[in-house]
Amino acid sequence: MNRIGQTDLEVFPLCLGGNVFGWTADEAASFAVLDAYAGAGGNFIDTADSYPQWADGCEGGESEAIIGRWLARRGRRDDLIIATKVGQSRHHPGLSPANIRSAAEASLRRLGAGHIDLYYAHEDDPVTPLADTVAAFDSLVREGKARYVAASNYSAPRLTHALASAQQQGLAGFVALQVHYNLVHRDEYEGDLAALCQREGLSCIAYSALADGFLTGKYRPGHALPVSERAEDAAAQLHDLLQAPGLNLSADDLALLDAASAPDGQPWPGA
Repeated sequence: MNRIGQTDLEVFPLCLGGNVFGWTADEAASFAVLDAYAGAGGNFIDTADSYPQWADGCEGGESEAIIGRWLARRGRRDDLIIATKVGQSRHHPGLSPANIRSAAEASLRRLGAGHIDLYYAHEDDPVTPLADTVAAFDSLVREGKARYVAASNYSAPRLTHALASAQQQGLAGFVALQVHYNLVHRDEYEGDLAALCQREGLSCIAYSALADGFLTGKYRPGHALPVSERAEDAAAQLHDLLQAPGLNLSADDLALLDAASAPDGQPWPGA
């Protein structure tokens, strides 16, 4: 297990993202994924109040509701770390104090929980003063509705200001940063954000670690795309990578990558 920042949250090295729950995974499939993850020793589940509002017929919050029903039916809560987010939902946009509170209450109802273990600001809100946002999160921590708070999709300067505001006011500050980071999307984090997290003792939690499935190896030049709502995004990753200056991947290179990434040292089926 890994410890998040300077907290007492001990989490499995792989966090299970729930943005597909209620979208490409219906409730039965979502339960199966959650069962498999927990069965393998996983205890860190990530969702958001906006997931999956982009899908046809969804309002946002469906992912939280599915996780909540799974928690109730499986009787698993105290041994799990549940992270959710506020700020991107069409029903609770932004990080005003009133919005943070109402969104948190709605998330707790959907999750069927008394607290959120890690509550993220889903993205920066340039309109609301950082001091107000920090104070609103601190109130939830003091009331026991959130154990810890964290940031997602913040720039280094804005994260620096948020941390300083919390320190100056003596309030609960962000303990982690969630950032878009993987082998083909590195520049956003490597540099100022990485240095800031190291300096302040924040954990960095990556999202889109497999680049919309591209890094699984199932998308290849000249092959038909699988039937998936995420396939076009992964195909775009492949196109951009193959167009990168100075890159010349051969079939042998791809075979070596397959062997290195396969669980038993053998190429993935269909590779």
